[in-house]
Amino acid sequence: MRNNTITTFILLGLTDDTQLQVLIFTFLFLTYMLSVTGNLTIIILTFVDSHLKTPMYFFLKNFSFLEISFTSACIPRYLYNIATGDKVITYNACVIQLFFTDLCAITEFFLLAAMSYDRYVAICKPLHYVTIMNSRVCRILIISCWTAGLGVITPPLSLGLNLEFCDSNIIDHFGCDAFPLVKISCSDTWLVEQMICAVLTLNMTLTCVVLSYGSIIKTIFRFPSAQQRKKAFSTCSSHMIVVSITYGTCIFIYMNPAAKEEVAVNKVVSLLISSVSPTLNPFIYTLRNNQVKKAFNDSFKRLALLSIK
Repeated sequence: MRNNTITTFILLGLTDDTQLQVLIFTFLFLTYMLSVTGNLTIIILTFVDSHLKTPMYFFLKNFSFLEISFTSACIPRYLYNIATGDKVITYNACVIQLFFTDLCAITEFFLLAAMSYDRYVAICKPLHYVTIMNSRVCRILIISCWTAGLGVITPPLSLGLNLEFCDSNIIDHFGCDAFPLVKISCSDTWLVEQMICAVLTLNMTLTCVVLSYGSIIKTIFRFPSAQQRKKAFSTCSSHMIVVSITYGTCIFIYMNPAAKEEVAVNKVVSLLISSVSPTLNPFIYTLRNNQVKKAFNDSFKRLALLSIK
């Protein structure tokens, strides 16, 4: 995002209404604290509890780290803007925020696809699960997710660094997002817009998820007893809910032409993705997972005993 005159941007946020800003600030502050606390709890539990050392929880730990990183890249800045009334963000800070939010978001899509594959192997090939999903394979999958995320965002970001901003520095968003930035550039943005691979990444990873769960559902319906089917569904139901929320909201933004034009709707949905989804995910995984609940209770009891001593 090269420019000759502009060194700062102004983030318009969601509203100028003071009372509404107080409500938004309170809501975002609470959801951010819950998100960080919930995801951090999952990360700590997977480290300290020996029962949570399986590939599924290894991926969940990395997913929680991504959620914390993603929401921390944009929400604290917007809270600061509301609290101080300072809507100005420097050029460099804007580039850094854009890099980290996009990197975490894209990597999360690839990680959800990897987690779907893990559930596929666990249910469709249970006898080979330990062999296929060994620690080396899990590490390779995680590295591949981050590498893929970096590979997807690097070309458009590199081109974006050459964009010029001459007429306006007002970003109609609560954070530095690619599409609002492209809109206010006075350069030819055609190539940059073609290189923004959100829809391609969405379709590619969603195809992997659908194929994995198609095979999983097919296998589950072949189980002879209702108890087996119920147990199999329970092991992947949490992930299915998270996938539905994540992909559902992103499809609404990136694959719905009307939503792209409706700036206000786009901003609200983006805010929900950045704040509500990372808050809900820890609760979805813990409330529907007996192993995580047991690990949490055991850890709580150990802490209680230590405090008594």
